[in-house]
Amino acid sequence: MTATLPPADPILTLDAVVSGYGKTTILNGTTFSVPRGSITTVIGPNGAGKSTVFKTIFGLLPAREGRIAFDGRDVTNWTPRKLLEAGICYVPQGRNIFPELSVFHNIEFGTIAAGRGVTDMPARIEAALDRFPVLRRKRDQQASTLSGGEQKQLEIVRGLLLDPKLVLIDEPSIGLSPKMVEETFGILLELRAKGVSILMIEQNARSALQMSDYGLVLELGQTRMFDTAGQILNDPRVGQLFLGGSLETAA
Repeated sequence: MTATLPPADPILTLDAVVSGYGKTTILNGTTFSVPRGSITTVIGPNGAGKSTVFKTIFGLLPAREGRIAFDGRDVTNWTPRKLLEAGICYVPQGRNIFPELSVFHNIEFGTIAAGRGVTDMPARIEAALDRFPVLRRKRDQQASTLSGGEQKQLEIVRGLLLDPKLVLIDEPSIGLSPKMVEETFGILLELRAKGVSILMIEQNARSALQMSDYGLVLELGQTRMFDTAGQILNDPRVGQLFLGGSLETAA
């Protein structure tokens, strides 16, 4: 494993986290930190534990061992609701909308997670629709009529209503046209410019690393590499890993 020094001010840190499904262990002591205000892309072969990492961070799977810290607090095994309130937004892979409801009603459902303490939610909704004009134009249409890229934007909007500090986004480009991929990545860059930290899993590793600050390589549930995105992108061992090899045996 190669790595840069851990960031002085990480927004998220996993320390020797063990997790999995039933009796099956997927994460085997996963350790890494996410620099604050950055886009960090997680890559690795199928079965490396990428989605499992996100589900464990977000409290959808229990951490059997280890510690997860967010913004200076131990949040290990917090509930998703509590993590949302703390400032973590999770946009999972696939489509997670209510297809028979209108676009606007889908957004309104996203406000439920904010709880009753948020008094400026109508203003937040309007600001979100300003950022995604296609959703404003189609606010009264059924969500099922949106294109794949528009549905992904709808999911992102719902998460942003909570004004998150960290966005976990799993495979944002899957099933999207090249144009919609470009628009989605542009949204993530805009969020980073506003100080939001982003941890992303992306099948299109090259494109994701080209717009990221850092890269993280998982293999067999462990962190094999963590470095600047450029270093990860140009490391020949990463290509070997995706071709069925191993970082430990690659020259």
